[in-house]
Amino acid sequence: MSSQIMFRALVCGAVVFPGLFYAFRKTLRHSFRQWSDADVVSVSERLVSAIHASLATAAGVIVVTSCRDTMKDSHWLVNGFAVFGAPYMVHDIYAMYLSHYHVQRVRGQSGSCSSHSLQIVKAFVRKEWMLILHHLALLLVFMPITLFFRRGLGDFFIGCLFITEFSTPFVSLGKILIQLGLDDTRLHRLNGIVVLLSFFTCRIAIFPFMYWMYGRQFGIPVHKVAFHLPLQCNVGNMAILAPQVYWFILLLRKAKRLYQRQKRGKEDGSKDRPKTD
Repeated sequence: MSSQIMFRALVCGAVVFPGLFYAFRKTLRHSFRQWSDADVVSVSERLVSAIHASLATAAGVIVVTSCRDTMKDSHWLVNGFAVFGAPYMVHDIYAMYLSHYHVQRVRGQSGSCSSHSLQIVKAFVRKEWMLILHHLALLLVFMPITLFFRRGLGDFFIGCLFITEFSTPFVSLGKILIQLGLDDTRLHRLNGIVVLLSFFTCRIAIFPFMYWMYGRQFGIPVHKVAFHLPLQCNVGNMAILAPQVYWFILLLRKAKRLYQRQKRGKEDGSKDRPKTD
């Protein structure tokens, strides 16, 4: 891919994601006048995140299904989407901070409650440090490796990493349903199940799948593939996988709390129901 095309993709991403965020904020503020700025910013961020994840998943599926050779086959979408999606990482950090800022204003915890401050930034970094680190790692480590240090190899695996975003739209939908007051509905419960299944499949199970595909091509048992790969490949995969496992555990705990709360609600409802002879 030429440098001119890469520059155009970068500019396109820098326009599309902030532009969508701005458009969603304007639309939601007009459509839901009862919402606070925190509500509008939070839902707008989730919608943009869902769109980026959907595009990443689509790009990943195209790349993976197009590459027969896991190492040598290439597809222009790998570099193209890596550059196009880079501005999203910067934008999303800003959008998360803006959401945090407005939440603190609503709670009256932002000092003057009207201006940004170093204290708010520090509180945001402490709260969202893992997501910030995740975004920065993708931007400062994953993207340079994808563009400059792979020597044109492994597009199949980069496509698989794009597919890890498949669960994000469902995570965003869950947050939006809560915002709309639909957290006690069948749709929210069904979406929660989809979140768990898609997160485990596309963010955790996809790593042994990549090793299995590599082993199948070169006739290596899956449990021996790691010993045939360079150390940096295994370390990189573990660095990406570790936070996914952590977030999945958090999702399981949240699902357990939700199930227990609903169970207690049903039990309390049955106790309050008048008995009839």
